[in-house]
Amino acid sequence: MNARTSALQYRQTAVSSAVLDASPHRLVSLMLAGIRERLKLASACIEIGDLPRKGQAIGEASMIIGQLDGSLDHAAGGEIADGLAALYDYSQRRLTEANLNNDAVIVQEVDGLIADIEAAWLQIDPERPR
Repeated sequence: MNARTSALQYRQTAVSSAVLDASPHRLVSLMLAGIRERLKLASACIEIGDLPRKGQAIGEASMIIGQLDGSLDHAAGGEIADGLAALYDYSQRRLTEANLNNDAVIVQEVDGLIADIEAAWLQIDPERPR
């Protein structure tokens, strides 16, 4: 086993442990961070011309966005859930366009939208000291 394989296994174990121990609020935080990490990777891959890895990163980000969208409780969340659903839908469409056109500007636009959601989400952390 080489160092890279060991590092990847360690990272997977650390992520798995974080997920298993996480509160529902923390899980959403981890998902938002995961989207942003993949979008940054996709943007970098566009810049260096690694298009297969760009496509994988955008696909992974899109999958996480789909999971967040699917977890919205529209009955309890009302207008906020509806607004997030619309934002997630817009983000998915823009990522498809970015993937087709290798457009880092669109990837960065979506990253900005997710960053705004992430910042708002972190503000409502129930474990955050007031």
